[in-house]
Order: sequence, then structure tokens, then C-alpha cells
Amino acid sequence: QVQFVESGGGLVQPGGSLRLSCAASRSMFSIYDMGWYRQAPGKQRELVASITSGFNRNYAEFVKGRFTISRDNVKNTVHLQMNSLKPEDTAVYFCNLYPVIGHYWGQGTQVTVSS
Repeated sequence: QVQFVESGGGLVQPGGSLRLSCAASRSMFSIYDMGWYRQAPGKQRELVASITSGFNRNYAEFVKGRFTISRDNVKNTVHLQMNSLKPEDTAVYFCNLYPVIGHYWGQGTQVTVSS
């Protein structure tokens, strides 16, 4: 079964930056489309950004111009560079296939934006 391990979260002030990483334990990683998702307290999980096997990127409107998704098919990793962070970006961030298949989710990484 595929597993994802997210890292890089933390506490940051508004306007700050963080870079999230996701390590995927799956062979043939390069053929899969991947996504970063987030879930804030009391809210449903939502898609933040996706990147296809061909490196086409799409972003949710609320992060366009601030976040950048990337992938390294040699290291089986996906990254999310987050700039100009806002308090409303506070959430647990997860990576997964895009679209999600099945019910598996990693532990995620907590991002807290607060002064």
C-alpha cells in the first residue's frame, strides 16, 4: 500500500513562508498525479494544489500567486512552497494522489500562521 509522509510544517507569522515536503513510498511514482490538501479545524478537507505526471500545475483560487507545487520523480517527493502566509492558511496539510483513491491519508503536517 502506498504511504505518504508529510513534513515541514510549523508556526509562522503572517507574511512568512514554509516549504512542505511529502515522501511517497510507491514504485512508478512518476506516473501518478499528486495533490496537496488541507483541513482546518471544523472544516472539510480541501484541495490546495495539484501536479500531473507531466508537471502541469493547478491551484485553488485562495492560494494562487502565493503557493507553488513541485515534484521530484527521482526522490519520489512532492513539495509545496508557501509564501505570504495568512492566518486562514492554518490547517493540517496532506499530500495524496490526485484524485484521491481509497481512504488512505498520511498523518499530515500542521501549519499554524499566527502572530
